[in-house]
Amino acid sequence: MLDVGGYFAPTLDALCARFSGRLLGVVEDTENGHKRYAETEKLPCPVVSVARSPLKDPEDYLVGQSVVFSTEALMRAQGDILNGRHALVVGFGKLGSSIARLLHAKAVQVTVYDIDPVRRAQALSQGFTVARDRESALKDAGLVLCATGAVSLRGEDFSSLRNGAYVATATSSEDELDLDGLPSIYSRTPTGDHITRYQTTGHYFYLLNDGNAVNFIHGASVGPFIFLVQAEILAGIRMLARGDLRPDMYEVSAKDRASIAATWLNYFNR
Repeated sequence: MLDVGGYFAPTLDALCARFSGRLLGVVEDTENGHKRYAETEKLPCPVVSVARSPLKDPEDYLVGQSVVFSTEALMRAQGDILNGRHALVVGFGKLGSSIARLLHAKAVQVTVYDIDPVRRAQALSQGFTVARDRESALKDAGLVLCATGAVSLRGEDFSSLRNGAYVATATSSEDELDLDGLPSIYSRTPTGDHITRYQTTGHYFYLLNDGNAVNFIHGASVGPFIFLVQAEILAGIRMLARGDLRPDMYEVSAKDRASIAATWLNYFNR
């Protein structure tokens, strides 16, 4: 099975029982999915993760670029621009750090928040302002970009947003935003394609693409770099097809990754 987000993880025991002897294992593509399988107490089959492969770094950078591009395009449709705006990036993993760097390159004041103190230290070392807590950072941000894969904003957090703030995510709304917890006093009004204005007395903010990955609006293409990841997925499938892996988490070998990269360069770096 090829999983993109760990969605099979909760039912993997049942699936292995239902297809006993026929399910070779799982190849997982995302960091969120990697975490879900890693947190499973006892895996019933092998799981090969490509989520943390260095071959995904180009994809993460380019996805970050497409997130910033789509966010800016929607803001411009409202007559707003990124320049001079204060942005909060929630989550400083591979994708969040890419988004933060790209925003900074566009003359945006960037503050970073991550629950992991190691990542906060990394952000500080790269010259970003690091929020001590998320709540105070929300009050100053005119743009909030969520890239955690967990719940970045709870229902009660939305009232802390600065008036007129834009909220965008790099993953699905169900992963990033607790929209069901948003107080019912907020009315929702579409103000343009993929832009919804949430408003109550004295407060309003804009949600882009209904809280789903904003870059999907414009295709989220990463060009031929996607073939690096797809080739590693095939290498993971080959590992499972051999049938000699015990139930556990695995990664593709450095040797196979080097072979994939060399083959890719032969075709795309002529």
